[in-house]
Amino acid sequence: MVKTARSALAFLLVLILAAPPAALAADQKKSDKEDVSKIGERNVGKGINLYSLEKEIALGKMLAQQVEQSAKLVDDPVITEYVDRVAQNLVRNSDARVPFTVKVIDSGEINAFALPGGFFFVNSGLVLAADEEAELAGVMAHEIAHVTARHGTKQATKGQIAQWAMIPVMILLPAGAVGYAIYQGLSFGLPLAFLKFSRNAEREADFLGLQYMYKAGYDPTSFITFFEKLREKERKSPGSVPKVFSSHPPTKERVSKAQAEIAELLPAREEYVVTTSEFDQIKQRLAMTMAGRKLEEQDSDRPTLRTRERKEEEQKKEGEEEKPPVLKRRP
Repeated sequence: MVKTARSALAFLLVLILAAPPAALAADQKKSDKEDVSKIGERNVGKGINLYSLEKEIALGKMLAQQVEQSAKLVDDPVITEYVDRVAQNLVRNSDARVPFTVKVIDSGEINAFALPGGFFFVNSGLVLAADEEAELAGVMAHEIAHVTARHGTKQATKGQIAQWAMIPVMILLPAGAVGYAIYQGLSFGLPLAFLKFSRNAEREADFLGLQYMYKAGYDPTSFITFFEKLREKERKSPGSVPKVFSSHPPTKERVSKAQAEIAELLPAREEYVVTTSEFDQIKQRLAMTMAGRKLEEQDSDRPTLRTRERKEEEQKKEGEEEKPPVLKRRP
């Protein structure tokens, strides 16, 4: 009887895991997701999720602390305030149900990522790689969409359900296999598990992100322009695109789908925000800051060497003074 119940539970959980995202959120009207005028009123994060919003925020805070322990943050208030303002404008024009905390990482890698609960990190390399503010906003809107759709905790939920489904099987496995299964199951708790999403999740983030940047006033085609630049960069120099993009690359199909969604769902406007003079100023300031830091790092090596030499000379003099007088008269 127990064995039958376990088998039934395992079968049920497998069915849940196999269900497509649309089935998991059957109560979410598709028309609502396509209606830009309803942004902010709809719940795009519906679906099976073991995390309440409060728990999601607590989880994101813990993961953000791990990031901040290993990453160097940009401390220029002018730069951080600007990036935060762009992000918060997008958040206000999104379906977000959690507040966002935005920080800039001092890294040349072209990247940005938003953890569960609205903890958002933008690399300085992304700002420098963008030619327009709308390109920067496009990538940021995509990452914000991962949070509004709750992709991170939904993925964690699937991982936990998979562990539960494995329990009846693990009872029949040898000890070594059980240990390996537990190890594999725990891996979803690492920050990386909240950054690498399924293709369906990436498509949804593209879909929602385009709507968010459009509602915020940006030209949505700038998102496509930036991804096409990444494609060209990867074509000319394989491996140059960061792993976060290469795991779900800006393929021709993905770009074509985004173009179709813009044409079908986003009414054309006479004017869009493409870039601003402030963006150009921030980009220049950031480039100068990073260049200055490199010079400081190079210069900092020289004083260290000179100080060391002076210290050695002082030690030598002290050593000579401590030597017996006979050694000084040896010549």
